[in-house]
Amino acid sequence: MDLIGILFGLTLLIWLAFRGWSVLILAPIAALLAAGISGAPLLANWTQTFMSGASGFVAQFLPLFLLGAIFGKLMDDSGSIRAIADSIRTNFGPAHATLAVVIVGALVTYGGVNLFVALFVIVPMAQGLYEAANIPRRLMPAAVGLGTFTFTMSALPGSPALQNAIPMPHFGTTLFAAPGLGLIAAAVMLGFGLWWLGRAEAAAKRKGETFTSAAQPLCAVSVLREQTMTSFEFDVAEIDHGHRSMDAPSVGVAALPLAVVLCVNIVVSILVLPRLDASFLAEERWGATSLAAVGGVWSVLIALAAGIVILIALNWQRLTALRETIDAGANASVVPLISVASLVGFGSVVAGLPAFETVRDWVMSIEGGPLISLAVSVNLLAALTGSASGGMAIALDALGETYLQLAARHGIDPALMHRVAVMASGTLDALPHNGAIVTLLSVCGTTHRDSYGPIVMTVIVGPVLALIAVIALGAMFGSF
Repeated sequence: MDLIGILFGLTLLIWLAFRGWSVLILAPIAALLAAGISGAPLLANWTQTFMSGASGFVAQFLPLFLLGAIFGKLMDDSGSIRAIADSIRTNFGPAHATLAVVIVGALVTYGGVNLFVALFVIVPMAQGLYEAANIPRRLMPAAVGLGTFTFTMSALPGSPALQNAIPMPHFGTTLFAAPGLGLIAAAVMLGFGLWWLGRAEAAAKRKGETFTSAAQPLCAVSVLREQTMTSFEFDVAEIDHGHRSMDAPSVGVAALPLAVVLCVNIVVSILVLPRLDASFLAEERWGATSLAAVGGVWSVLIALAAGIVILIALNWQRLTALRETIDAGANASVVPLISVASLVGFGSVVAGLPAFETVRDWVMSIEGGPLISLAVSVNLLAALTGSASGGMAIALDALGETYLQLAARHGIDPALMHRVAVMASGTLDALPHNGAIVTLLSVCGTTHRDSYGPIVMTVIVGPVLALIAVIALGAMFGSF
């Protein structure tokens, strides 16, 4: 009966979320249903267990959501994203339309710009290139997704994406966990995606397919907002607030803040933090923690803060409504943060139920060792929730300590566990109900029927192949 409660609560959460209900309401209701069917006390599970899990996630990641959203909004309003996109479009031209789209997406997202903010600049650029090259519109979402949803989110070392940050407190790692394996995984995703898109474009040309007008209009902001709360770290409602500069900076000025974020992150992670005397963190007033548990978050916060300072200094005259832009970025971080935190709260309630031991035993019994077990559990939850960050947060909140113990027992570097968890979260999360997929199709003006097949190849199949390669190489050679 206890297991039925867990399954019923999860099913309700997935079904109603797919129908557009807010996770803020669904997560506690689903958690209480699971607890009630299991005979556990309802109010105690809500105010103690659910809220402890949700508030713990907020305490860990509020600064990251906040600075990330502000940085993305400043990049947008300063015209920096547009300047980078225009430069690459001019240099590559229609002859290399797909490569140009992928590179723009990769540059801005790897540099710390939120995916949702980037979409509204990248897609118009992609549309112009695809129309000039006469490439079918239906392939455009797959190219945009390849550059923004895949290797820059889960594979490239140092990526400031939320998905790359979530495992750090659990495994005591940094954003640069298993850098060699991450680079190999990125090469697999990028290489496979470009290869498949090239074949698809050639096949479409042979069939006489051409670029067509939009198949569907852009969804209303209110609809997109509910669909994207657990897929982006940016509230759609704030995208038009602030003031976009009509005077874009040079491409060098536009790209410098992205480079600053990456370089500062490397320096702080590798050179600065390891030399600090952080023994004071063991005191109760600092949470009785360690530098290994918080250092990864610290490094990306310092990097984003440095990027924000440089961005404002370089674009002071362009940011004519600076306060409004910063306010919009700050406001945009709140609802997504609470939405993902609510999923974590749901996971905390489920993990506290007696039946969860059965789930844990099943996950631990998966053949192939801890790496495969971790990949399956994160993949499954990311697929069910339609959220890479939400699924991984639930899995690691419930099983992170168990996997860390298994890693120690089997001699597995926690950095390898980190990379596998992040990559596993970015595969089957891209099922049709995923908010990022729905938004991408809407912004591109196409439909699931026309474009989801190509998306599967670049956003799911390529990352799955890369995940298999990382697990195989990690099992043979360890983390590197």
